[in-house]
Amino acid sequence: MEIDKLWSFSDVVTYLEKNGRQKHLLLGNGFSMAYDTKIFSYNALSDFIEKTDNQLLKKLFSAVNTKNFEQIMQQLDNFCEIAQIFSTDTELVKKIKDAGLTLKSSLIEAVKELHPEHVFVIPEVNSKKCSLFLEGFLSKGGKIFSTNYDLLLYWVLMRNNSKFAIDGFGRDLENPEDFVKEDNLEFSELRWGKYKEEQTVHHLHGALPIFDTGLEIVKEEYDTRNYLLEKIKQRMENKDYPIFVTAGNAKEKLNHIMHNKYLSFCYDELTAIKGSLITFGFNFGEYDSHIIDAINKAAHYGKKSGDKLFSTYIGVYSDKDLGHIESIKGKFKCKVTAYNARTAEIWR
Repeated sequence: MEIDKLWSFSDVVTYLEKNGRQKHLLLGNGFSMAYDTKIFSYNALSDFIEKTDNQLLKKLFSAVNTKNFEQIMQQLDNFCEIAQIFSTDTELVKKIKDAGLTLKSSLIEAVKELHPEHVFVIPEVNSKKCSLFLEGFLSKGGKIFSTNYDLLLYWVLMRNNSKFAIDGFGRDLENPEDFVKEDNLEFSELRWGKYKEEQTVHHLHGALPIFDTGLEIVKEEYDTRNYLLEKIKQRMENKDYPIFVTAGNAKEKLNHIMHNKYLSFCYDELTAIKGSLITFGFNFGEYDSHIIDAINKAAHYGKKSGDKLFSTYIGVYSDKDLGHIESIKGKFKCKVTAYNARTAEIWR
């Protein structure tokens, strides 16, 4: 089958709504690339890092001969395991681990530096268009899951004042004594957990504004003095880094996720969705099997009562993408249907 003969995005939505099926959304890097490929593609990120003064990273990219961050991380993990088995040189093992940490930090720096400066850089027409797309899920009881690190999803939902977008963050009253006047009440920074039971927006791999302090998961936000990206930069200059899942393979990604209370909650929420899942910009590559595992858990959820995930609709951009999805259909424990992602028209 050719991509032009597939269902359109509207065909999928019409079919699900006609059959009373709850729909959820999974976003991958293609969501951001659809806005601007010059900023959000792996090539853009790797080109940025290659221009840095870090000679170790330049040699690394050259030796591995790829611009795929996940593949480089996987190569480093493999090399580290081999070195631990065959080498008694502890310094070598340390250098490999340090190279991995440097690459992760550089990836975060690249996303931050390439990112649009603030929410109003996004043209109003694009922001409105994307908001309508997202509200088509949120306003009807659906949940949104994203593996992207950037701020685009956050910006669109905030700028358009979505009433249904709940990310689980809220403020705690720091001086709850009865005698404190209302004008003198002090509230904490945005902490995750207060509204997690109502949460509808989930960042499966973390995101730029979300930080783990060791005690709390907190979120940076705009204030009257600084753009959000500037506040994130200030934190990073103080050696605080956003929650980012940058491991090489799916097993390591899942390990990272399970050791962070915010990420593990988001992942568990994905494993418990019911109805149907629509994906956009997520290619289900060789390092994404943990996402397929979550979908398969959802497909078995409440199986006796039929209360589970019944189907997944995967957006594809080309015949090559379609061929890939057809080749991995057997890995899913629910019905899988490809649709033409070009018809979604998220941003314009």
